Order: sequence, then structure tokens, then C-alpha cells
Amino acid sequence: MSWRNSIAAAVLGLICFLPAVPVLAADAAPVDQATIEQNRKANAECYSCHSAAGIKNPPKAGLDLGKLKDSRLEPEVFNPSDHGVMDCRQCHAKNHYAEYPHAEAGKAATSPCTECHAAKSLRLEPQFNASVHAKNKGLKEKFTCSTCHNAHVSIVQKRLKDPAKIVAQDNHGCLECHDSDLIFAKFAPDGEKTPGTKKKRPDIDAIHDWLPNAKAHWNAVRCIECHTPAVAEGKMLSHEILNKEKAEKKCLSCHSANSTLKVRLYRHMVKEEQQKYGFTNSVMLSTSYIIGATRHPLLDSIIIALAVATLLGVLLHGAIRIVMNARRNKGKSQ
Repeated sequence: MSWRNSIAAAVLGLICFLPAVPVLAADAAPVDQATIEQNRKANAECYSCHSAAGIKNPPKAGLDLGKLKDSRLEPEVFNPSDHGVMDCRQCHAKNHYAEYPHAEAGKAATSPCTECHAAKSLRLEPQFNASVHAKNKGLKEKFTCSTCHNAHVSIVQKRLKDPAKIVAQDNHGCLECHDSDLIFAKFAPDGEKTPGTKKKRPDIDAIHDWLPNAKAHWNAVRCIECHTPAVAEGKMLSHEILNKEKAEKKCLSCHSANSTLKVRLYRHMVKEEQQKYGFTNSVMLSTSYIIGATRHPLLDSIIIALAVATLLGVLLHGAIRIVMNARRNKGKSQ
């Protein structure tokens, strides 16, 4: 199994072990336990068909098992997600899905994300409009929030906290398209030199061959660390996806005491500690060693002092030997 497939396979496994938190996705408002239990009970009716158990033992005869497989969802995957406290029919309109087997309801049967996330959508729309995903001809119309964010699985960074889980989830969203010829073809713009033909999926390994130890980076940081504009501390990450020409390629952006990872991947952890036992950005040490970003200033000073002392010692030793040899040679000549 390739490293990219490993990330994709690990996402659900990592998320399944997270506890369900009574939170609404729209504004992080707490939800009472009674409402959660009521919604979970209502969702059980959906799982009677839309789950592995439902497909194996359909509650009704004549169901299209092929379509059920395409819409399969397990409660242990959905429940820990940000939307896991909700009734399925809060997004999937009750008037279309009240009876089953369902008729062909079409896209109108599912509420758009803006119905709950209107304020956030208004802030993010200008960013997305400047994104490479919107600028390519004919591409903007193909993108919705769910193209990159799986509403049945996604968990916000603040709740995930563990950088390894955040990287696995977010990179899976990018790699699902950029590492699949089939999915990439659904969104690919027309070729620049040959109109009417789809642009071929670029080899992401070849594109990133400039990056030292590229595979180690894939497991430690997200694509958006380099493919979104820099943000100020406390600000939300941008939805403007940068192309390869504009993407960050300066190693010191991450590998320094002022690492941008503090306001990106580790943004919800750095408030807990900025420095511990003398290490800069010590919170990063819990998951990885980032050269330059996790330095120990005192240790650096000691090592530099030892290096200088060693050099001075060598020079002093050499100077003494030169002087002593000169004296011996002078004594022999007399």
C-alpha cells in the first residue's frame, strides 16, 4: 500500500476512536443529551438501509443494493463527526426522504451548507474566488463545500487537536482528487493547448521533487500549509488554494523559531504552551521534531561556546607548537 493510500485508509480509523462531542457544526453551540439521543434514534432508521448491516439484511425487498453501497455510512463514523449530533433529515429534506425506498429526489433534496453556515460562507467566498479551483475555466461551478469537506466524517481542527489526525483528515481531502485519475477527471479543466480535452492529472510526486524528504513531509504537515496564503495569529485559515507557482517553497517558513505552523497546524495547541524546558515551540515536540522550529536556545549557545572554545584551543595549541619549534631550532643553530 502506498503512503497516499495509507493516509486515506487511516482517516476513518483515526476518527472512529474519537468520542462523540455534543456540538453543532454551525456555531459550536452545545446540544443537550436528550436531543442527541432523539436524533440518534431517528438516524437508526436510516442506518437500517444505509449501513453494512442494512445492505446485508435489507429491511425491505426490492431495494437497489448498488445505490445503497454508494450511500453507505456507519454510525461509528458519523457520530463522532461535527454533524454527528444531528438528525440526518436536518440536511436531507424530510419531505423527500420520509418514505423508503426513496424516489429520485435530486440535489434539491439536500440542504446546501450555506443554510447553516451562511456567515462563514460569506467570509470565505472571496477567498475561494481567488483560488486555483475557481480561476480555471469551468471549474468553479463544479465545486461545493462537500467537494473538499465530507460532512459525514469531518471534524474541525479545534476538536481533533492531535496534529497527526488533522494531517490525515485534511490531506485525504486533497489526495482523494489529486491522486486519482478518475476523480480528477471529473473536475479537470480543459487543456490549455488542446481545447475540448481534459487536462491530465499532474504527478504530485514529480511536482514536489524539489522538497527534501517529501514523504516525511506528507505525513507531518498538510498540503494547505504551503498552498494557502499566510495568516495572522488567531485568524482563520484561508480557502484560497494557491497553484504551484505561488505556493510556499521557503523552508524557513516552517523551520524557524517563528514557524508558520504555530498559526496553522498547531494553532489550537500553542496557547497551551509556547516554551517548555527551554525549547522553542515545545508543543511541536509532542508529535515531531522540526529542525529550526524546536530549538533549545540555551543548548545552542552551549554548543556554539564549546565549538568556539575547541577552535581557540586548537589555534592556541598550534601557536604554542610553532613558538616552541622556533625556540628549539634557534637553540640548535647556536
